[in-house]
Amino acid sequence: MTMPAKDDGRSMRERMLAGDLYIFGGPELAEANAAALDLMAAYNATTPRQEPLRRVLLEQLLGSVAEDTAIRPPLYVDYGSQIRIGARCFANFGLVALDVAPITIGDDVQIGPNVQLLTPLHPVEPGPRRDKWEAARPITIGDNVWLGGGVIVLPGVTIGANTVVGAGAVVTKDLPANVVAVGNPARVGRSIEEPAGRDEAVAAIEEA
Repeated sequence: MTMPAKDDGRSMRERMLAGDLYIFGGPELAEANAAALDLMAAYNATTPRQEPLRRVLLEQLLGSVAEDTAIRPPLYVDYGSQIRIGARCFANFGLVALDVAPITIGDDVQIGPNVQLLTPLHPVEPGPRRDKWEAARPITIGDNVWLGGGVIVLPGVTIGANTVVGAGAVVTKDLPANVVAVGNPARVGRSIEEPAGRDEAVAAIEEA
């Protein structure tokens, strides 16, 4: 990473939103983070019988969330405002979505328990890292993607539509649409074709 001048006229929040190196601090970032943590704590304290309240809190916390999308608490974010989730999505317990950069999730996405979507980056060089510089790269999850339990998606990754990522995989690079990927680092194992009927669909699920 190329180190910027410490004072280039922009606030640290402006640097962060531009995807440039920044240092966490200042009233803007601190307040945005604190407000998100307040909403996150309220959301995580809800019960399954409080679905209407959950929806209100989720709409306040996230940048946008479309209809018929459910996220089981606990949910963990940095700001929430940079997360956009499409319609008919489901995220199981323990989603970590660190949105220092935008996280965009399409429609009909299935997310297993304890999945991590990690946009932050830190310098490899010890000096800048000691000085608390950091940056981030956006994550994009296409329509109808399935992320198995414990999947980790690293900064800057895009996952194409319909792709399945096996449990425990670490996605370090972009994945194309219509594939199954597994492992650490995640590698494409095979392509996915639309099954002709119910029996073929069941077999595809069992193989995945």
